[in-house]
Amino acid sequence: MKLNAGCNLTYSIKHPTTIIAMLRPKSGEAQFIQEEKFVITPHSPVIEYTDNFGNLCQRSVLLPGEVTLAVNVIAKVSGSIDIDLKAEYIFVEQLPHEVLQFLIASRYCQSDLLEISTLALSIIPRRKSAYTQVAAIRDWIHQNIRYEYNTTNSTTTALDVAHRRVGVCRDYSHLGIALCRSLSIPARMVVGYLHNLKNMDLHAWFEAFVGGRWFTFDAVQPQAEGGRIVIGYGRDAADVAFITQFGDGTLETMEVWAEEVADEI
Repeated sequence: MKLNAGCNLTYSIKHPTTIIAMLRPKSGEAQFIQEEKFVITPHSPVIEYTDNFGNLCQRSVLLPGEVTLAVNVIAKVSGSIDIDLKAEYIFVEQLPHEVLQFLIASRYCQSDLLEISTLALSIIPRRKSAYTQVAAIRDWIHQNIRYEYNTTNSTTTALDVAHRRVGVCRDYSHLGIALCRSLSIPARMVVGYLHNLKNMDLHAWFEAFVGGRWFTFDAVQPQAEGGRIVIGYGRDAADVAFITQFGDGTLETMEVWAEEVADEI
């Protein structure tokens, strides 16, 4: 399928403010970026670099006043996600080197805590494939965590979500990642656009490495669907913030869209 997606972020800037943005997706195995535009108004020079996870990042200094960051993307993506109920657990000693970093506990995903591993073991079906176990974790989060805005903040961790049983997509993903890692299943956070998202926003989900590859899991949806444009991958939200600012800029408005468009014959 073909998607037209993007966002407009308007900031009020009091003093020159340095930002690191992660707003530009790039082509990969699951998506092809046909067109893409990133504009800061009023103009500020942008320096782009690739971070340790392969994500495109943009550095700039926003000048005082009202500043808008506008992104628009035309991308070809899959209309469905891959499923393999037989995908098995990969022993740690056999994992690719680049995957190992997604096994380790991180700031928001305390997979090394006994409470997290105990919860994971209570959820997963016995003697089933690794994919089926991750799917059970996804289903448990969807059924037991209530989706509600303004119930969590930038300090909320996976353990907090397990206790409070409420959160948003970021929190759902953190809990899923922590539960998977506690079982020695590599898991990473993914951020981007999702077609047909009920409450349109920039979205977060997680991927698990089973059967020798990454699979998509989204606990927000009743059933995870395709129509995704990936912007970034990381260990948790600290690695994939859309905007990291070093100053007192205030986000005033945000508009996000992800619409299917007709493909050329």
